[in-house]
Amino acid sequence: MTDDYPPAPRLPLLTLAEARDAVRHLFLLEQLDLSPRGAAAGQLGSELAMRLPAN
Repeated sequence: MTDDYPPAPRLPLLTLAEARDAVRHLFLLEQLDLSPRGAAAGQLGSELAMRLPAN
């Protein structure tokens, strides 16, 4: 092995609350941006929301 891990600590995974906030922001972006980019944000939000627990 020639490379080593970076010296900076790795960031923790998102909490459930942070993930839900991210999904809400993606849905908001979908409403505000009527371009294909906004539609893509909504699609990503939908896909992520399906992966989150209901409660």
